[in-house]
Amino acid sequence: MKRALVLGLARSGRAAQAALEAGGTEVVAADRTLGNDEDVTLLDGVEVLVKSPGVPGEAPLVAGARKRGIPVWSEIELASRLLPNPILGVTGTNGKTTTTELLGAMLGARTAGNVGTALSELVGDVGPDAWIVCELSSFQLEDVDRFRPKVAVLLNLEPDHLDRHGSVEAYRAAKLRIFENQGEADVAVVPRGFGPVPGRARRVDFAADDELPAEPLIPGAHNRENAAAATAAARAVGIDDARIATVLSTFPGVEHRLELVAEVAGVRYVNDSKATNSAAARRALNAYDAPLHLILGGRPKGESWGELAHDVAAANVVTAYLIGEAAEPLSVDLGYENVPFLVSVTLERALAEAASVARPGEIVLLSPACASYDQFRDYEHRGEEFRRLVQNLQA
Repeated sequence: MKRALVLGLARSGRAAQAALEAGGTEVVAADRTLGNDEDVTLLDGVEVLVKSPGVPGEAPLVAGARKRGIPVWSEIELASRLLPNPILGVTGTNGKTTTTELLGAMLGARTAGNVGTALSELVGDVGPDAWIVCELSSFQLEDVDRFRPKVAVLLNLEPDHLDRHGSVEAYRAAKLRIFENQGEADVAVVPRGFGPVPGRARRVDFAADDELPAEPLIPGAHNRENAAAATAAARAVGIDDARIATVLSTFPGVEHRLELVAEVAGVRYVNDSKATNSAAARRALNAYDAPLHLILGGRPKGESWGELAHDVAAANVVTAYLIGEAAEPLSVDLGYENVPFLVSVTLERALAEAASVARPGEIVLLSPACASYDQFRDYEHRGEEFRRLVQNLQA
């Protein structure tokens, strides 16, 4: 390849640019904020456009590339063509990072993809026979072409990112692309009872009530389901049960996902900032028996709040503290369900209000059910701010 356009210059875009240039490809790099008609001149002489996951398909350069017949690839597609390694791909609405890290520990493998290291960063940095465990979002999968993981895992599939995909059907189709190029020598790990998936891989089912080599250390029924998926995938790769058991019984979880930040005056403060949709927040509600002071809100992603409000009402929630752009619509649905709430607007105020009334044995839980971009750079920034505020309480 002589010339490529990389669109979007965040982590994955920079990694794609570096990998292409290392292989001798001339790279035209463009930031995702470009939007004028003149931008399409950047496509002149370009053989492929590599699109960062944050760039929508309607962006002028993407539309222009397709109009000219220029292939549009995700960074994942590019990296998979440059890497000779076997890839174990993990997707789903929730639990991706936890399951990816579990599998990384079970396989002794590098992890990459949607969180942490971009897959392209591993080009030339790992031995050719080493497994790579790759977390895959719908944004990354919607622009694959020949991407073919030897083992592909679908954890679950619930409405999410409807503001980007437009419909549940389009979101589902993007997720299921993880399987479409798999052949008979590959393995598809799928929730028991899930319908048919594309491709020709050997199917392996899992469920939360599977018999496991050991019980997972991390709490919650949803994490037992993640552990069951990881166990099925690791066995498919050839990992023995003794190794799997060791990891399940010692793995402490990941940052920003049901992360116990501290216990202050008998009150536990839990950072679940990675719960960026209502399905993830519902899982968090079910992970604890103790009374909860629940911090909800942020930027909505196209979901309705009725089902979440119903589940909050059924859970052991003392008060909900609402922040960000979703505070007002959340307050309407919570009000219908007679859930006590306060419109706190900011995370700092919500934490202060919750801390002032929480009693020993109770939990202050940040599980927003929303994206973070109205007030924070990303969910990690939101979780770090929660951690900082809790540390100030300790001081």
